[in-house]
Amino acid sequence: MSHPAAPALAAARRGTGLSAYGLFAGLLAMAGLPIYIHAPKFYVDEFGVTLGALAAALFVLRMLDFVQDPALGWLAARLRAVRGATVAVAGAVMALAMLGLFAIAPPIAPVLWFALMLTALFSAFSFLTIAFYATGAQKGEALGTDGHVRLAGWRETGALLGVCLAAAAPTALVLLSDRPFALFALGFAALAGLAVWAMAGEWARYPAAPTGSAGFGAVLGDAQARRLLIIAFLNATPVAVTSTLFLFFVESRLLAPGWEGPLLILFFLAAAASAPVWARLARRFGAKRVLLSGMALAVVAFAAVPFLGPGDVALFALICLATGAGLGADLTLLSAIFSRRMAAVVPDAAGGFGLWAFVTKATLAIAAITVLPLLDLAGFTSGIENTPQALAMLTALYAGLPCILKLAAMTLLAATPMKEG
Repeated sequence: MSHPAAPALAAARRGTGLSAYGLFAGLLAMAGLPIYIHAPKFYVDEFGVTLGALAAALFVLRMLDFVQDPALGWLAARLRAVRGATVAVAGAVMALAMLGLFAIAPPIAPVLWFALMLTALFSAFSFLTIAFYATGAQKGEALGTDGHVRLAGWRETGALLGVCLAAAAPTALVLLSDRPFALFALGFAALAGLAVWAMAGEWARYPAAPTGSAGFGAVLGDAQARRLLIIAFLNATPVAVTSTLFLFFVESRLLAPGWEGPLLILFFLAAAASAPVWARLARRFGAKRVLLSGMALAVVAFAAVPFLGPGDVALFALICLATGAGLGADLTLLSAIFSRRMAAVVPDAAGGFGLWAFVTKATLAIAAITVLPLLDLAGFTSGIENTPQALAMLTALYAGLPCILKLAAMTLLAATPMKEG
């Protein structure tokens, strides 16, 4: 007599390969980068929008993005029976918003067009991310014992490669066109169609169980899920802090303006290259144990930062490699552990991943409203001229605060009992 889970397992292995999850994750990652890096500078350079107007628009949009994720998680769970159709619509909205942002001259006031296009991009991106991770939770469960870790390895590697591609593409496309961002948007729209098509069978194959609660109560009522959300917050905040301060640190502490881009790409490449390695190690030694090792690697690397000084670009590159590898462990294994728990707690993980997205995005807002004012109070100014006190504050926030938060996350993770694998 066959095992009752055998049909689902066989369907998972016959169906779409894990490469489709890597492709879709890469698409989402490429959509995330322009929101935070490319779009503001593009609108300043091309349309003369003031930094003040962009800052106000981005603040409002950040607040919208911050609060809408739980609602989008609820919506994704309620629409799970037609998830393929909703994903196709959201994918089209995201592609059209990217084209509107970079390939179409604003038909109205540029700052208003900027806000409208980013609102559409924000919303579609968030909905797709939640639906994608919820479906991944079911796929990982169907794949068997180490399914969540295997899927996370493909997914997070694809995402990190997408970040690297989006970071480098506009510069590379200058060689092909005098409108590189328009060409980037066209390529993104084509990739969106391909990624949605590649995943088409998965939305239908994993529509979620028809019974049980998919609400937030089931997630928050589970002690392990609550702990994992807290760990995610503590562990993601260091990334938000260092992302906020990275450009300032390279320019003002290392006195190496111009090296920001290569060092940032090196960081993400290290994360992408390490993700499948962490996944293989987790399958052998257990996700929790290996994740703790990756977090410890990041702490050791951050602890070396205060010893750097002007011109220490090569040493900082080694730190970028180590912290990037640590990020690879975070993204691959912590998401796999949470996904596995969601598969055990709720029939559809959309609500859980809505909360997950809310928690991780909250770190960006918290980092912005805490570390930047503290730098300002210390008298820090952007540039190479700063007092020793201001540079000490920059170093303490860039390296010391992440160490403290990482150690807190490690302590809580070590004390959290969970199924290994």
